[in-house]
Amino acid sequence: MAEKRHPTRTQFPASAESQKPHLKKAPEFPILEKQNWLIHLHYIRKDYEACKAIIKQQLQETQGLCEYAIYVQALIFRLEGNIQESLELFQTCAVLSPQCADNLKQVARSLFLLGKHKAATEVYNEAAKLNQKDWEIYHNLGVCYIYLKQFNKAQDQLHHALHLNRHDLTYIMLGKIHLLVGDLDKAMEIYKKAVEFSPENTELLTTLGLLYLQVGIYQKAFEHLGNALTYDPVNYKAILAAGSMMQTHGDFDVALTKYRVVASAVPESPPLWNNIGMCFFGKKKYVAAISCLKRANYLAPFDWKILYNLGLVHLTMQQYASAFHFLSAAINFQPKMGELYMLLAVALTNLEDTENAKRAYDEAVRLDKYNPLINLNYAVLLYNQGEKRDALTQYQEMEKKVNLLKDSSSLEYDSEMVEMAQKLGAALQVGEALVWTKSVKDPKSKQRTTSTSKASGFQQPLGSNQALGQAMSSAAAYSKLPSVGKERSQMKNLS
Repeated sequence: MAEKRHPTRTQFPASAESQKPHLKKAPEFPILEKQNWLIHLHYIRKDYEACKAIIKQQLQETQGLCEYAIYVQALIFRLEGNIQESLELFQTCAVLSPQCADNLKQVARSLFLLGKHKAATEVYNEAAKLNQKDWEIYHNLGVCYIYLKQFNKAQDQLHHALHLNRHDLTYIMLGKIHLLVGDLDKAMEIYKKAVEFSPENTELLTTLGLLYLQVGIYQKAFEHLGNALTYDPVNYKAILAAGSMMQTHGDFDVALTKYRVVASAVPESPPLWNNIGMCFFGKKKYVAAISCLKRANYLAPFDWKILYNLGLVHLTMQQYASAFHFLSAAINFQPKMGELYMLLAVALTNLEDTENAKRAYDEAVRLDKYNPLINLNYAVLLYNQGEKRDALTQYQEMEKKVNLLKDSSSLEYDSEMVEMAQKLGAALQVGEALVWTKSVKDPKSKQRTTSTSKASGFQQPLGSNQALGQAMSSAAAYSKLPSVGKERSQMKNLS
């Protein structure tokens, strides 16, 4: 019987792969950025507690080498007010990635918030070397130079930022530099360009309107403030400025209506209560005026304009000791304003402190070379003290100043001032050919304070109340003098 033969299988040589020894799988190293998306998600949702928990876990897994986690944690620390801690973390990021300009920007930002402006400029300069196309670096560098009072360098950096990319904020800071150095014309040019670039920015429109208001161009001021209110009807700065314009022109009731809108938005605004107080002053409601001004003074105790107005109102009410108190405080904050010394001298005259009144008048004359009212009041005091020769000298100085101001089309002389000058001129026997040739302002056309008693004629001594009356009416006679709330909102908003 034939044997069964099993089929033979062809034997193939083993492959090279099978002959190799089996290698173990390489260990999986943690991916440093695997949780970055989740960290970012919680951060933009402002869920900071969950974000910090994930950051802590991520840093434990990566032995503190995850740059993004450290970066976001530093941002959260800054938002929470822990500026020093955020600075240290941003510095860690800068060490992990030294060629990243963003890390250096954040380091500089933290230094800026800590008030270390010089150190911040050094870091911003390092960041600018890494990224020369980032407008934000140059903008922030300019802001740092502003705080360091290096205005020329600040202007250069801000112009460079505008060359790279135009932004509203850069225009605003550049305009503020010119305001800080007192160059209103250049500031207005900058804000004009800014409004052309961003015509709907209410802050730019309001600031430009305030600048026009400050230089007396009321039509353009009203136009820009109106545009600001068109885009933002509850813009309290624009409303306050518009009310100030109406108040300047004697429309006290309309101005108070505007101020009611502002009071609902910013009830703790010192300029608001100052202007409301001066509206009541214009309406001769002096007690209400003092109440509002006292509230403004409580909110801003170092504002010399509010102290000035309080002194003015107290002089009107013949409360000379209180007037002396507030005017002395105003002089401490604004020692270079001649009219403050004049009002102080009026208060001292009524307090029968003649010697100190003369000293105050001398200082007022030294500081203010253009206001003839100072010389007139000084001449009245000297005449009443029997010093006719010195009184004549002051009277002649007053005439010189009036002649210098004579050609100004916007200047109007207060009728009480003219009357007093005529009486004094007759009493000093200088003749009737006085310098008052311009039209005299009607005393009813604009609110002014009048003296409480009049001398019956020049034969009698000129009472000090005449000097008081002239001091009060100076606000109506000279648009430069901020005594009826004309520039309250302007000055506060521009500062």
